[in-house]
Amino acid sequence: MPKRVYQPKKVKRIRKHGFRIKMSTAAGRNVIRKRRAKGRTKLAL
Repeated sequence: MPKRVYQPKKVKRIRKHGFRIKMSTAAGRNVIRKRRAKGRTKLAL
């Protein structure tokens, strides 16, 4: 049997998709703003 495709790594995930990365770009800030407007409990990650 081959290995499964997704081998999760917490640090890599946070560095790519975390809140601080989102806030560092204009597009990312837009995403956070939209998620806040929608009422999401989890804004990033």
